[in-house]
Amino acid sequence: MKVLKFGGSSIKTPERINQMINIVLKSMAIDDKTAVVVSAFGGVTDNLILISNLAASSDESYKDKLEGLEKRHLDAVQALINIKNQSSILANVKMIFNELEDVLHGVSLIKELTNKTLDFVQSFGERLSAYIISEAFKQQDVETDFLDTRTVIETDNNFGAAIVDYKKSSENIIQYFNSCKSLQVITGFIASTPNGETTTLGRGGSDYTASLIAAVLNIAEIEIWTDVDGVMTADPRKVKSTYSIKSMSYEEAMEMSHFGAKIIYPPTIQPAFENKIPIRIKNTFNPDFEGTLICEKTAPNNGYLIRGISSIDNISLIRVQGSGMIGVAGTSGRLFSALANEKINAILITQASSEHSICFAVAPKEASHAKSILEKEFQLEMQVHHIDEIRIESDLAIIAIVGEKMRRTIGIAAKAFTALAENKVNVVAIAQGSSELNISVVVEKKDEAKALNAIHDNFFNNKSKEN
Repeated sequence: MKVLKFGGSSIKTPERINQMINIVLKSMAIDDKTAVVVSAFGGVTDNLILISNLAASSDESYKDKLEGLEKRHLDAVQALINIKNQSSILANVKMIFNELEDVLHGVSLIKELTNKTLDFVQSFGERLSAYIISEAFKQQDVETDFLDTRTVIETDNNFGAAIVDYKKSSENIIQYFNSCKSLQVITGFIASTPNGETTTLGRGGSDYTASLIAAVLNIAEIEIWTDVDGVMTADPRKVKSTYSIKSMSYEEAMEMSHFGAKIIYPPTIQPAFENKIPIRIKNTFNPDFEGTLICEKTAPNNGYLIRGISSIDNISLIRVQGSGMIGVAGTSGRLFSALANEKINAILITQASSEHSICFAVAPKEASHAKSILEKEFQLEMQVHHIDEIRIESDLAIIAIVGEKMRRTIGIAAKAFTALAENKVNVVAIAQGSSELNISVVVEKKDEAKALNAIHDNFFNNKSKEN
């Protein structure tokens, strides 16, 4: 059995949906027991968030945008479904939109949009796409069921980024799949609390849905279909000469995804990693290309010293320093506990061996709040000048150089910093884990593209191969 997941760009139009159906039918000819996880049609989730915010601010234009969204889905039905079978499907889509309209009307009346309500509104994207696509498969005489994952995946009530109850969800998934033999078209991204309240699984949630189902059912391989030829050596929008990575380890994929490689998201990899299930990233628009295989043991990397480069293009660096930090046990623990209590994530951490300073990177929108939290936590130390003023440095980017071959290989850092120096890129901060799987550097945001190209050129050319 296989699980195939298709992102929004792969099902953006009826033409692309037909292309996706052909890919699935080809897969089913090899293994007829198949599950397909789908995102909302391309751009729909962003539109639902926009419409929700307009409704909450009593901006009546939300009604026109909602009408346009409804027309898009009705047009998709008319393009994909034989005219003699359209009436009941069109009626069902209209009923779903009537429900959504009622919710948004309520939002506009109370002028409030909670995370709970936003999760419910966002769920309509996947529910509509999976339903319409399941009906389109039936037009191909394929026995198909539509699975709303809210009936099988159970989470806590952390709306916006809910945590899955793996034990309960596993029981539900196994029970459901034991009773079905047809093609399953499954909603990604959404789940529910024990009380039946709709939740979403956060960024990359549809990928996570596919990975979770595959792990529970111990499936041979997960295929994630997107709009590029697998994981690239760097972001092709920022680097001129990238190429597709043939294979990479779970650890390499997690490192690259954490530092901005948006082709796959860290939570997706975890269930597959734990169960040693390979993940293959493929291109819907180039289906014959082999793409990238993420697995436990990787193929040779064509002799290159690193696997790839990724980046986060907008971060803020917060610096906590002072003579009173030297040799004082628990300072780091207090700092990061205070941030964790407010659910602020430190993207990168670096500390001098003198213990005189700690720097960490956060999303810019969290920087001021993080500073206020730490000023409160260390107010006594700051009053007696044991800790200096906490400083924020903005308009920065992180570049991560990733690869298992970096372990115990001399000169990797030197090559990277030489490339940056030759291109007059200043390094603001450096971090490297003891695993030597990743070297991360912080540079000014304006230098990000130049730095990426410089490092990529220095590692991915004939002169940079191993001897």
